[in-house]
Amino acid sequence: MAHAEVVMVTAWRSGVESPTDLSRVPDTRLSPFPRTGAMSSENETSRPVRRARSRLGRTRRLWLVTGVAVAVVVAASVAVAVTKSSSDSAAADTPTHQGTLTYGVAGTQVSLDPAVAATAVTSVINRNIFDSLVVQTGPDTFAPWLATAWTISPDGTTYTFTLRDGVTFQDDTPFDAAAVRGTLDHVVDPKTKSAYAASLISPYQETRIVSGRVVEIVLKQPFTPLLQALSTPSLGIQSPKALAEPAANYRPVGTGPFAFERWEQGHRETLVRNPKYTSPPEGAAHTGVAYLDRLVFEFVAEDATRYGALTSGQLQGIAGVPPVSAAQLADLSGFALYSTETPGLNYNVYLNQTRGPLKDSAVRRALSAAVDIPALVKNVYFGRYPVADNPLSPTTAAYDPSARDELASYQPETAKRLLDQAGWDHLDGDGYRVKDGNRLSLVWPYWPDGTKEQREVIAEGIAAQARSAGIEILRPTVDTGTYVDKYLIGGAYDIVDVSFARPTPDVLRFAFFSTNTYAKAGGNVALVNSPQIDTWVTDAAATTDPKQAAKAYSSVQHDVLKQAYIIPVYTPVSLTGFAKSVHGITFDAQTYPRFYDAWLAS
Repeated sequence: MAHAEVVMVTAWRSGVESPTDLSRVPDTRLSPFPRTGAMSSENETSRPVRRARSRLGRTRRLWLVTGVAVAVVVAASVAVAVTKSSSDSAAADTPTHQGTLTYGVAGTQVSLDPAVAATAVTSVINRNIFDSLVVQTGPDTFAPWLATAWTISPDGTTYTFTLRDGVTFQDDTPFDAAAVRGTLDHVVDPKTKSAYAASLISPYQETRIVSGRVVEIVLKQPFTPLLQALSTPSLGIQSPKALAEPAANYRPVGTGPFAFERWEQGHRETLVRNPKYTSPPEGAAHTGVAYLDRLVFEFVAEDATRYGALTSGQLQGIAGVPPVSAAQLADLSGFALYSTETPGLNYNVYLNQTRGPLKDSAVRRALSAAVDIPALVKNVYFGRYPVADNPLSPTTAAYDPSARDELASYQPETAKRLLDQAGWDHLDGDGYRVKDGNRLSLVWPYWPDGTKEQREVIAEGIAAQARSAGIEILRPTVDTGTYVDKYLIGGAYDIVDVSFARPTPDVLRFAFFSTNTYAKAGGNVALVNSPQIDTWVTDAAATTDPKQAAKAYSSVQHDVLKQAYIIPVYTPVSLTGFAKSVHGITFDAQTYPRFYDAWLAS
């Protein structure tokens, strides 16, 4: 058996310590915040992916497959492409305009509107439909896209953009300043019920049209993360004509390289090549229309099924290669692995500090000390997922490794002592701690449709270890509607778990600013209400001094761990697999694959 050719490609920061280290090549993309309410599905026309009969059976059979030559590309970068092995033919270097690429993703669409949904799946799909004003090319660098140039006022509250000429939407509506204003006004409109996008531009005041090709975005206060926010799919520019349609008739229409064709809800979404595309971002490998005829996103929640569909040829690419299968795929003939460390929030367990026993920081620290996170992560993910020690991923700007000193690490005796001191010093007949006649019981809802990467196994492990300290963790299984309405909005939970990809430390504002609750399009699911944290993240977003911003963000990281608002679990690493017939795959700053330059070999 030939071994894989392993290629290190680093644009921002390497995600693997040595060229042959496959121990850190898993996929841990975010567990999304959902939104209920979506367009009804159309009739199914594409061939469905065959579901595996059992996880164990599928995995065991895959071990029997052998092969040669896979390229493993490791980066936390923009525009990362696989390096071909020496066996590739010269003809494979010539892109062709043909074919349908079918890509399997975990999870499903909950809304077609990028301003509404906050899931990774939505962002991956919408990146192909919608262009942005700017493209992020590094941690703090941006290049032209739909905007050819921009200036910032001395007080930092007005951004003036000169717009690209000759661009039209997929419905033939001209792209102009009015479209920019319409998009941003739609995002912040309370009727839109944005789950995330509105929080990206929280200081937004208005958009002024200077001319058809010049627009001013006016802010209530200085906000340096604006360009990064504008580069995301969530703020991709939408057709004014499409936005004017009633919500029930909404179809996503942008200026991107692919146009929406159909959504078969719960199964797949199909895009077709935009024959009039003229607006790739700076740095794209080619100009003009996309190479692919069609791009189909199959929604396949089960890891083994998705992986089996790739190796059997039903899919040409998948997100979320299972950790147990990473080494297997490296030994299969005709496949490529792309590994990218994901910037943003780690996969963290968030403790609701407004409710019940977790109001007491001693109880929160006791729970953290009762759980051996490193052992859980190692046992569940075979040592391939880096153990987290911070709310932020290490690939995120302003990550401060010294904050780990605040973390309540695994010390079961310390956990018991803290609980005794907090008054939870008696046990009931089931071995759980009680205080004033109440059991120390915590609710952690289990949302199967939004759970991936065996996170339910992590939760079970945490619950088992917490029980050893006398803490009961209840795991009610709920559907999406209940999870949103009763728990995320209603607040009837003590614990939730989530990660979030965003290449800026401003994600700390999203996660911990007092008013950034889920009900208000934010991610503050720990329901932190700290004037000090609010000041730090606001000051960091307003300053143009990177050192001052880093100092403020460092303070947030230290305080979040000191107060035990979260229990960090693992650092997200995105692992994507493709058949070797797929060429030209690149990744954006959020580590989402980009398909504009992708093409299929004959």
